[in-house]
Amino acid sequence: MKRSLLPAGGALLAVGLMAAGLSGTAQAAGDIDTDTMANSTREAASIVSFWAASNGAALRAATSYTWDAADVKKVIQKGGYSPDGSPGMVAPTTTTGSGRSQNINLPKTVGKVFFVDASGKYRWCTATSVQSNHRNLVATAGHCAYDTAGNSDVMGKWVFVPGYYEGKAPHGIYVGKQAFTHYDFSNYEDYDRDYAFVTVYNGVAFDGVKQVGKKDYDAFSGLKWSRGGKHHLLVSRDAGRLGDNVGAQGLAWNQPSGKPVRAFGYPYAAHPDGDRPYSGVTPKTCYGPTTGKKVGASWLKIDEHVGLKCAVTPGYDGGPWLKAYSNAKRLGYVNGVTSTFADQDGNDRIDWITSPYFDGETAEVYNAAKNRWSGKIVGPKGELR
Repeated sequence: MKRSLLPAGGALLAVGLMAAGLSGTAQAAGDIDTDTMANSTREAASIVSFWAASNGAALRAATSYTWDAADVKKVIQKGGYSPDGSPGMVAPTTTTGSGRSQNINLPKTVGKVFFVDASGKYRWCTATSVQSNHRNLVATAGHCAYDTAGNSDVMGKWVFVPGYYEGKAPHGIYVGKQAFTHYDFSNYEDYDRDYAFVTVYNGVAFDGVKQVGKKDYDAFSGLKWSRGGKHHLLVSRDAGRLGDNVGAQGLAWNQPSGKPVRAFGYPYAAHPDGDRPYSGVTPKTCYGPTTGKKVGASWLKIDEHVGLKCAVTPGYDGGPWLKAYSNAKRLGYVNGVTSTFADQDGNDRIDWITSPYFDGETAEVYNAAKNRWSGKIVGPKGELR
């Protein structure tokens, strides 16, 4: 259904970084739309340099991506769901990858996506690694990949940092290569299709500072700086594929509603009453059954969301709703992503979150993304290509 929708709203490095333009040519095939985020390894290297410079200063400066809290209202439940086909599931995968997160209760697959919005602000949402043939896929909300508020193309300088904690990237930084969404979201901002699957390049990790001569310094294409006649490089390392390092959640669609899920995310913004109970540093989880009826939000022209009782705030956007989640394995099946926030009891505090219902059209978008290879950013000598 196509319709208009109102937008939701170690060492100090002194180095000049090239700005990277991220807009790409959109391509559509049926219900699937795809846009380029970083079209070349050169562009991807510039993006990872931007976020890694000065010990991740830009990462620490980012704030949650959200709309005006005054837009948070009550949602309405109406009617039951009618799946558009047979139920389907793709199994999750574990990993033997190394690296620890400071957030010990967080699945290794979950982290933050960072980007620059149309206003030039550094922002974040929540996302997760999801199963794909090349172990290089991220699932998040559509509005965390496309800049609906700025009425522009994909978000700028988009990266995923699983296990993110206070400027640290324990499993590497993964630059977005290509975003896949439903055609109705990217063209009509239809929040009933507010989900995105993004392919990412191999991760980039940094192995410390190396002092070199002028010749090697001039030839190096990564992060570097000179001081007092001495030349230093920040040596990069190919961290490998996302799914090999952190594993990948499964995916489920056309599932019955009213079943329990566990949702994860990094809440940060204030409630509508101005109270700010979350720091955005520590991820939070909610657990419970989704609504058994369709959720509608006239103020966002939403007809077919599912709801979950969860008193978190924006920053949680894009976080996965995991069906059949195993606390022991920390794996489950992505059966939704946080899209909007609601105040059901009218006390100016968020008490619900909503997600698009994952159906066969969601699976079509996922299937288009899961087979795309991305590639490496780091060269054989630790240089950014």
